Amino acid sequence: MPPQDMTTAASPSGGAAPEPSGSDGVLDALQHQVAVFARRAEQTRLGGVGQVRNSMDRAAYLLLNRLDREGPMGVKALAAGMGIDSSTVTRQVAPLVDTGLVKRTSHPEDGRAVVLQLSPRGQARLDEVRSSRRELMTQVTDGWTAEERETFCALLTRFNISLAARQTSHQAPPAG
Repeated sequence: MPPQDMTTAASPSGGAAPEPSGSDGVLDALQHQVAVFARRAEQTRLGGVGQVRNSMDRAAYLLLNRLDREGPMGVKALAAGMGIDSSTVTRQVAPLVDTGLVKRTSHPEDGRAVVLQLSPRGQARLDEVRSSRRELMTQVTDGWTAEERETFCALLTRFNISLAARQTSHQAPPAG
């Protein structure tokens, strides 16, 4: 029998935690499960399976994914859309440019401005990583119904949107 993981509220290996009681109990269980999820996600880096596993860090994946979904954009727009500062994006994009996954091009309307664009190599790499991560999600949710997967995705999306909104509201300068 595998060792019990004492950090989970209800371990898949059989360890059970007391049932949460009332609103506080559910919120305690939720914060605990979010912490466990964050640790597990970092441990596996949700990197997928096979040769691609752990081969792209979170920052690179999120940047490439955003450029793929929204098209070429400047550093400021990319930073604003991701809720991080421009210097962080500049630092995170540099190795992607160096490895040929992202290219810098002139802005189509203002040739003086530079936009970041996913390169064909970056697109191929992103497709490979997405496929690997999709397979991981298939394995992790094996035995779930399509409805359970959709519900979990919808709730996790809603949770992330709420976290982003809270972060944005806490970063906004006070009205004066």
